Amino acid sequence: MIKALANNWSEIYLLNLPEEIEKKMRRQFLWIGGAIVAAFWLIAYFWSKTYVLSILMTAIYAVGIYNCFQKKHAILRNFPLLGYFRYFFETISPEIQQYFIERETDGKPFPRNQRSAVYRRAKNISDTVAFGTQLEINNRKYEGIKHSIYAKKPSEELPRVWVGGKDCKQPYNASRLNISAMSFGALSNRAQIALNIGAKKGNFYHNTGEGGISPYHLQGGDLCWQIGTGYFGCRDEEGNFNPELFKKYANLPNVKMVEIKISQGAKPGHGGVLPAAKNTPEIAAIRHVKPGTTVLSPQGHTAFSDAKGLLHFVKQLRDLSGGKPVGFKLCIGNTKEFEEICEKMNELDIYPDFITVDGAEGGTGAAPPEFSDGVGMPLEPALIFVNKTLKNYGLRDKLRVIASGKVLTALDILRAIAMGADMCNNARGFMFSLGCIQALRCNTNECPTGVATQNKMLIKGLDVRDKSERVYYFHRNTLHTCNELIAAAGRSSYEEVDASMFMRGDKFERLSDSYFPNDFEKMEG
Repeated sequence: MIKALANNWSEIYLLNLPEEIEKKMRRQFLWIGGAIVAAFWLIAYFWSKTYVLSILMTAIYAVGIYNCFQKKHAILRNFPLLGYFRYFFETISPEIQQYFIERETDGKPFPRNQRSAVYRRAKNISDTVAFGTQLEINNRKYEGIKHSIYAKKPSEELPRVWVGGKDCKQPYNASRLNISAMSFGALSNRAQIALNIGAKKGNFYHNTGEGGISPYHLQGGDLCWQIGTGYFGCRDEEGNFNPELFKKYANLPNVKMVEIKISQGAKPGHGGVLPAAKNTPEIAAIRHVKPGTTVLSPQGHTAFSDAKGLLHFVKQLRDLSGGKPVGFKLCIGNTKEFEEICEKMNELDIYPDFITVDGAEGGTGAAPPEFSDGVGMPLEPALIFVNKTLKNYGLRDKLRVIASGKVLTALDILRAIAMGADMCNNARGFMFSLGCIQALRCNTNECPTGVATQNKMLIKGLDVRDKSERVYYFHRNTLHTCNELIAAAGRSSYEEVDASMFMRGDKFERLSDSYFPNDFEKMEG
């Protein structure tokens, strides 16, 4: 049913219904704005005999009409006149921004310079900067790549890696960079369609998030179907795992991999949250929950409760999906638990095809601040620990490791690979490519760009065709920059990327030395 709906809804629902909303808003703007402009002309003609204000209001009115129809800027499309205040402070008046508001290196969780780089790459325009670095590089926080005076020519081919172990019957050739988990519900329908179309054009996968497979995920792009503790899309009336429903959707040709979400970096040990304002009847039907209520995913799974159960669940999902790659995602907390999982892999001869390691710095639409700020292990030490543990148990060559958690730039990707990852997932970078301005309103249903909201009046500003192109270009240009960095270091392939090509701090030690043996042992102790 979902596949059949997908063939029609993207045209009927997304392009016609919001178009009716847009037409209504345009009519309101035309009538109200036109009445105001006419009033100014009448006042000028009968009383003041001065037409300066009338001409000015007419010009402003014309700009507003243009913004109602243009498709490049979601903010201006949603707010035809007020939207210029944002561009005034951020673009037209750099002096105000520089001296009074935000410098290039300011902004949390992503500074302005990183966001700007994503925007430029997504628009496929020059991402170069002038006047040198604005970072304070003469301190221990500096991180860099040891370039070679014998630099090589960058590869034009974007990197890929095969995912699938000994029991996998349908291995998948994945891109080194993919869209991380973001559910329909957390993001709007238009955002999901743009992401999936961009993934199709760029030949990389789109993680559904734990909210299930919606019609908007099925636009031809590859999917990694994430199964969370709520089993949305494959649950029975009591909220437990339903094998038949899972089998039905897991065998869709779009689904290339299946990911069991054990924990999320931004809120490990805490279930996902879908605010009531975002839980529309449509989303509730897809998730099999009651509409208009706040949906809290359980803290843990009911399908398993220990390492042995987890691995049997991996095997069950692999069998039900026809042998597609199945893995699990977690944020490292109690390291003994991960070691136990590795031990059970060898004991049971059951191996996941991949493990996604999420760092504590990972993002989310809604989480208690204590969980976001103080629970879980950061990505770098987590990757080092996972990679080392897998090697100790003789497992590293049996599966792939995926890094997730604030992996935004080409430098972030290579750093993660140096720490032991085979590939990376990114969410917020792709949100920026859709037009996200880091307004930090994801949990309120009031995202001004139409990305993280279910408010149709705001969603209408996100143009699917334009934003899907930006998703494609962000992916392509980011990986191309990865290729350039590898070449600058004198390396020929991603297999040659390791910690030795990085330096950190004023002593320029290897990147891995920042955690071993002292810092990481302190974290363990």
